[in-house]
Amino acid sequence: MTIRNLKYLFAPCSVALIGASQTPGTIGRVVAGNLFSAGFKGEIFPVSTEFKTIEGVKTYPDVASLPRAPDLAVIVTPPDTIPEMIAQLGKRGTRAAVVLTDGFTNDTDPHHQELNMAMLAAARPHLFRIVGPSSLGVMVPGIGLNASFGHAPPLSGNLALVAQSGTVLTAVLDWGTSQGIGFSKCVALGEMADGDFGDMLDYLAYDYSTQAILLYIEEITGARKFISAARAVARIKPVIVVKAGRHGENVLAPASHTGFPTGSDAFYDAAFRRTGMLRVKDMQALFNAVQTLAVARRVSGNRLAILTNGRSMGVMATDTLIDRGGQLAVLGPDTLDRFNQILPSAWSHGNPVNIMNDAPGSRYGDALEALANDTGTDAVLVINCPSAVASSTEASNAVINTLQDKISTYNRKLVLTCWIGNESALEARRIFTENRIPTYTTPAEAVRGFMQIVRYHKSQEMLMETPPNIPEVFTPDSATAQKIIDGALAENRSWLTVSEAMAVLAAYAIPVVATHEASSPEAAAGLAETIGGPTALKIVSPDIIHKSDVSGVSLNLETPDVVCKNAAAMLERVRHLRPDAHFQGFTVQPMVHRPHAHELIIGMADDALFGPVLMVGHGGMAVEVIGDKALALPPLNMKLAHEVMARTRVYRLLQGYPGMPGANLDSIALTLVKISQLVCDIADIAELEINPLLADAHGVLVLDARIKLVKAICPAIDRLAIHPYPKELEEILNLPDGQTLLIRPIRPEDEPDFQKIFASLSPEEIRLRFLHPMNTMPHTLAARLTQIDYDREMALVVEGKNKEGATELYGLVQLSADPDKERAEFAILLRGDMTGLGLGPMLLRRIIDYAGSQGIGEVFGDVLSENKSMLKLCRVFGFQVTSDGEDPGNKLVSLKL
Repeated sequence: MTIRNLKYLFAPCSVALIGASQTPGTIGRVVAGNLFSAGFKGEIFPVSTEFKTIEGVKTYPDVASLPRAPDLAVIVTPPDTIPEMIAQLGKRGTRAAVVLTDGFTNDTDPHHQELNMAMLAAARPHLFRIVGPSSLGVMVPGIGLNASFGHAPPLSGNLALVAQSGTVLTAVLDWGTSQGIGFSKCVALGEMADGDFGDMLDYLAYDYSTQAILLYIEEITGARKFISAARAVARIKPVIVVKAGRHGENVLAPASHTGFPTGSDAFYDAAFRRTGMLRVKDMQALFNAVQTLAVARRVSGNRLAILTNGRSMGVMATDTLIDRGGQLAVLGPDTLDRFNQILPSAWSHGNPVNIMNDAPGSRYGDALEALANDTGTDAVLVINCPSAVASSTEASNAVINTLQDKISTYNRKLVLTCWIGNESALEARRIFTENRIPTYTTPAEAVRGFMQIVRYHKSQEMLMETPPNIPEVFTPDSATAQKIIDGALAENRSWLTVSEAMAVLAAYAIPVVATHEASSPEAAAGLAETIGGPTALKIVSPDIIHKSDVSGVSLNLETPDVVCKNAAAMLERVRHLRPDAHFQGFTVQPMVHRPHAHELIIGMADDALFGPVLMVGHGGMAVEVIGDKALALPPLNMKLAHEVMARTRVYRLLQGYPGMPGANLDSIALTLVKISQLVCDIADIAELEINPLLADAHGVLVLDARIKLVKAICPAIDRLAIHPYPKELEEILNLPDGQTLLIRPIRPEDEPDFQKIFASLSPEEIRLRFLHPMNTMPHTLAARLTQIDYDREMALVVEGKNKEGATELYGLVQLSADPDKERAEFAILLRGDMTGLGLGPMLLRRIIDYAGSQGIGEVFGDVLSENKSMLKLCRVFGFQVTSDGEDPGNKLVSLKL
């Protein structure tokens, strides 16, 4: 389930507290006090067999005696009672519950496990939603709902807080209250038997009272649902996440990987990066993020101007800024001239702008006004140190007055403040908080807050970037690769031989060095003679990961006789050092001389939660010592491949330096894309490692590879955390006039062609199709329509060739489903010169068929009343056409499937 019936959790009209109590120190007493004192306007039904009244309100002995079914039940009774309680509530018509009781899914007691399954079984027939068990509760300050045993109610605001831990939730709320920061929704998920992070994100994405979302995560369930929900909501509003257990060693290192990280946190980090959420490392950073997001505006870059009355504080802020990847703003000539006019002659004459310890409020105001007009500045940090000759409060009032008087100047400029000290700074911080200006206690915290905003907006820009097209035609021979793998599995082998692994890579157009296998030293000599030049000899054993540990590699062997002697010595050495290792033979390869090449590693491991995870980094024998790698979730395109490469240290070397030409970065990125496609296509690949991958200005070449197999029990697509491009939906149409069209799912790379379709439309056609006039298609909208989540959306395009033979898009049909796939909205867009050719009906038929195959219950859309041709088409396909009660000029069309 996703958001179904969650409205009863967050917006109930009535609440039943089952297990209400008046006994001091009990959870039932605390929850009752919170429920009745928070200002909830709906009905509250206490259920208790002990007390006749709770908080002066009549109690009911059981669920059956309630006067009506409550929208929400809050349950604090013992575990054994809960499955039956859920069943009774479901039969009465209740659709949501918060279970505060401990002792279900995380308990090793088989009885508690059975109780958990029984609780879910009781809920299932009624589509009953459960938060918990072991939940602290749910709080919605805007409606006065405090269904929790938290120690204090939160303030009302626009931040949503979702945490697994009740203690973290109360800590954040307590801190928020002290800072005057309020919340829209607060929920402690507990053990997540039903409701989880994906569900909450889907609900909060379209919750108008929530402007930003804060997550405290220990683990997630349902990786694909979580990532789909996170990607959807992160496009709409900020999502900040703290992930605990960053160093927990709860994932074993894959057997084939010398460079793969061993902790699950690296996989979580890859997932968070892919979604566009902002990750922070600890609670202090989360507190800073809460404060910053609550009041901060957007920034266009990372150039910070620092205004201070104390030189040392400006220096410390600068250090933190540079450490975190920010830049000191370079002040323009006009700004410097202005400062020379308004500041004492001893001012710093640069950034940080030191306006001296005796700066009165007027000096702060004048300097801030000048910085706000500086075109080379993205944000301003104002720092105040306590002084015996100037008032900190006067300085804060001057900042406020300047901002208020110059509001039009500051509508695109972020201002952060840091008033240092305790007693002297309290009033100033209060003033800033009341006026919704970010304020911090130290320069480092202030700079971290600024860089959080920068990172967030950079991640949003990355989500909206149009990826480049693949620089060469890439058509994998997946049938050949699968045949090789099937052959190994038929022989009950879990490892491909090196030559088989190379053949699989070659089937995906990845350049590999010619690799031959020999079963004996004599056979290796024979292969060397065939190669006819210097050769490389390597031991082959699935049990030996590090060949160098047993001196299992010999290079630059000039003659067959030398190869034979080296092979015999290598075999004897391996049998002595690793008598347990299964010897499969040798590989013999021609020596490759690429003096300017870098050694890289590319790998893949199959994580239990996230499925295949890709890795790239600095390769070679010292890969573990260097520890330079970055992870990403497939599928990848060229933009994502370049992004993951850029997170490695070796990336700077790959760009070249004096005496060393840069590597062909596109060829490395393309190799990552091809490996991504391989693991998306073939589910039997459990682990993969290419080490080394040589990369230089001429391209890439694989010198060694290992592939581990596990017979798949489900399709490849099912193990992926992100739904890949659905190639199976591609369809070729041959028209009677001889023209050939391709119908296929849309790709992110299609945005330029999508823009061309829009440009071909007349103003009237734009109004009819988009329901309102638009002169241009904004990049953000075009990116949103082309960079879709195939798990929840679909868009089919029609592609053909023009007279010059170039590929063009003629039109598309889009389908966007709600998270529960109950309803999906459709829209059709055709190029201006392609209407009337039957493309519209063809696309509509295919998207209806697709919706039916996905179990979607209804397809609907909005059509202007004057769009007669579209309304006629909808009626032909059986859509019901009704008037829009809110807009007489609009028609609602819907088709039950």
